[in-house]
Amino acid sequence: MPMRFAFGPFMLDVARGTLTRDGSALAIGQRGLRILQALLDARGEVVGKAELMQHAWPGLVVEDSNVSVQVAALRKLLGPARDDGEWIVTVPRAGYRLLGAVAVEDTSLAPLDTHPSQRGGPPSLAVLPFTNLSDDPSRDYFADGVTEDIIAALTRFRWFSVVGRNASHVYKVRRADASTTARELGVRYLLEGAVRQAANRVRISAQLCDAVAGHCLWADHYDFDMVDVFVVQDTITQQVAGAIEPELLKSEGGFAARRHSGSVSAWDLVAQGAWYFHHVTEPTHLAARELFRQARRADPESTQAHLWLGRVNAGLVAYGWSKAPAVDLQEGLEAALRAVGLDDESPYAHYSLAIVSVYMESFERATRAAEKAIELSPCFALGHLVSGMSHLFSGRARPAIESLLRGLALNRRDPQNFIWYHLLALAQLFDGNVEAGLQSAVAALKLRPAWRSSAQAAAACCVALERIDEARQWHRHLLTLPVASGDAMQPLWRRNPHWADTMQRLLQRTLVDER
Repeated sequence: MPMRFAFGPFMLDVARGTLTRDGSALAIGQRGLRILQALLDARGEVVGKAELMQHAWPGLVVEDSNVSVQVAALRKLLGPARDDGEWIVTVPRAGYRLLGAVAVEDTSLAPLDTHPSQRGGPPSLAVLPFTNLSDDPSRDYFADGVTEDIIAALTRFRWFSVVGRNASHVYKVRRADASTTARELGVRYLLEGAVRQAANRVRISAQLCDAVAGHCLWADHYDFDMVDVFVVQDTITQQVAGAIEPELLKSEGGFAARRHSGSVSAWDLVAQGAWYFHHVTEPTHLAARELFRQARRADPESTQAHLWLGRVNAGLVAYGWSKAPAVDLQEGLEAALRAVGLDDESPYAHYSLAIVSVYMESFERATRAAEKAIELSPCFALGHLVSGMSHLFSGRARPAIESLLRGLALNRRDPQNFIWYHLLALAQLFDGNVEAGLQSAVAALKLRPAWRSSAQAAAACCVALERIDEARQWHRHLLTLPVASGDAMQPLWRRNPHWADTMQRLLQRTLVDER
């Protein structure tokens, strides 16, 4: 099937979903694009209304007047032909045909772009149109709105590219298999989903696939009360985009770590480093830092190399694995500032600056950087999480709780969520919601059973709840755990000595009662 058509001053690139006039892009809706493609495929032959309806509304029953509306919109968009006639001609009792179309080239058997796994660069993702599974075709607008908002949200992460909406709609209509669709769109990953509405309830299901490897990386569904369509649409967007972005990062890191052939790009080094980083051990953090340093040397203009170097240095200091904390934090600060300078629209760059600033105890700068990350990408979980951290370390427990809960809801699978649950446990304890604090401490221990600090938080919560027998059990448990080389909460205790005293009194009582 031809992928590019020229007619008059117009060029339709089917694969990329773009229509241009003399090289300038025109705004065309998905239905119009599908109808125009069907007319171009016919090479001047008549296309009946029934066939056009099947192209534009596949699998749905709609009135044929919808075709007339779309054709009228296309005629208005295209304007008059050179003879002052119409580009799209009505053939009475038969249908429509388009004048003067020429297939420019046929690339249906070749990918549009070299696959990321071959070029060693950042990945690409196509968001296929979410399917409206409701009985009412007029609800298409909601599924289309969800698709467009998710695309917009994902583009804000900036470390991977997202294929435009029109291109993905074309391939959805063609109903090719996943690997063929991904190959022709030049991507590795596909996100697809469905929307089902019944009465005042809506269910969104979505799945992220690695089309090359042929397996599903993530799948989930969400149920909402349809009170305000725009609020629901925003919530869906943040939930889906916030959940799949970390899965992409995890997949790319694992892929890069297994890649042994060919030249190694700065992106390969960053992706490998991210894979090591998320193992959260001293050796893997040190290995990650060296990879990020190599990436920076390979490409001094790589935003990713700089921001990850900032993150890993903050982590080394936080976990007590740094031999020279002041030196490492300074390197981290310079790297984070450089990342922001290279791309001030990257939420990750501002997150890097925020987390380094927390451990430099520059909490006001951390808060500003976290707010900027959230402003750039409201579905960016780490932005909310570091915002919660900066609030807590500044002595503001209640806003810390709100931010931490939001971040954890957006990204439930981050390997470092044990830290965020631990922070949440402390914030809830100091805010007086001790039962919730105990639950959060237990959640942290489920993710990191040997994390001594969370066992201490659980014991302190039990004492505050006067559940002394349970507190003793936690005390016995923490005695079996290894003593960490550093305390990631040190900036919190130094800035908030009254909270440090509270923790000490609660834990001391556990020791007294144990004797």
